[in-house]
Amino acid sequence: MMRRLNRKKALHLVQELDGFPKVPQSYVETTASGGTVSLIAFTTMAVLAILEFFVYQHTWMKYEYEVDKDFSSKLRLNIDITVAMRCQYIGADVLDLAETMVAASDDLTYEPVNFDLSPLQRIWQRTLLHIQSRLREEHSLQDVLFKSVFKGAPTSLPPREDNPSQPPNACRIHGHLYVNKVAGNFHITVGKAIPHPRGHAHLAALISHDTYNFSHRVDHLSFGEEIPGIINPLDGTEKISIEHNHMFQYFITIVPTKLKTYKISADTHQFSVTEQERVINHVTGSHGVSGIFMKYDISSLMVTVTEQHMPFWQFLVRLCGIIGGIFSTTGMVHGLVGFLVDIVCCRFKLGTYKPKDVSLLDGHVNNHTALITENNKH
Repeated sequence: MMRRLNRKKALHLVQELDGFPKVPQSYVETTASGGTVSLIAFTTMAVLAILEFFVYQHTWMKYEYEVDKDFSSKLRLNIDITVAMRCQYIGADVLDLAETMVAASDDLTYEPVNFDLSPLQRIWQRTLLHIQSRLREEHSLQDVLFKSVFKGAPTSLPPREDNPSQPPNACRIHGHLYVNKVAGNFHITVGKAIPHPRGHAHLAALISHDTYNFSHRVDHLSFGEEIPGIINPLDGTEKISIEHNHMFQYFITIVPTKLKTYKISADTHQFSVTEQERVINHVTGSHGVSGIFMKYDISSLMVTVTEQHMPFWQFLVRLCGIIGGIFSTTGMVHGLVGFLVDIVCCRFKLGTYKPKDVSLLDGHVNNHTALITENNKH
């Protein structure tokens, strides 16, 4: 008996905690205005729920910075440059601050080609330069590139269509090198490199100055792991030399980058470039060596770029907030509008206080309100 009473008390306590009281159907009155507001509310809920689902599918890039502690590994240098000189006249190599020379002739390929591009290649270059200009204006496009890259994407120059009937007038230098992770200088100049104890030199005494032409096109230049789909700052750059003795300089700052997206995970490097060019003329005081010089330096900071996604629980919370907020807001607005309408109309119903016509003795109809109502008649 006591157990049954305890059960009833517990059940009664639970019923008291019910936050959703049940209203009898006979007490509920439906109106056309309420139905209209409900229809608008449900439509708004559906539209916002769909938009919220698109927001849930969207991802964004998160950037984190830390000190790069990896100073013993090698840095990979990826190169694809076409110079408007014959391959036997030029040489490429790297000299870093540790006085370590890397002979590019051992690891790079010198391929005789024609400097002019085919129509298909020219379209590719113009498209690439257009993307480069947009990247300088809208930096958020870089996030789009990070999220859209995937291995095997064809982003390099289309296959060359050299005409065998025309002799090649340029040299394509392409491949990759492994250099020390310190500041260095990759350069292409006249003559092959000759190492010696104090550094290195290029054997250019037997080459005529009239053959100098350092017009060049950078089809690709990157550092670290090569990721198809990533567009680097110098890709597609083309420089035309106006004089035989011309120096082109590129000052590059490299930032180690770890890329972690839903499509790819790689260790690469971003970099920024400052360009400078001048004509070598010792008479006017412009001294130097003709050629293409890419001086690079490595930042001590490392950037980790991670693709982020909204958690599923956060999506549910936002969805519940949308549905509950619209439902409550439309209910309050409907009640407030109904209250204002009742005030304006003074709760009068049509015909309740309508004046009645009273007939006079002379047979005419008096249109004014009678001073004596029927209730006062006996």
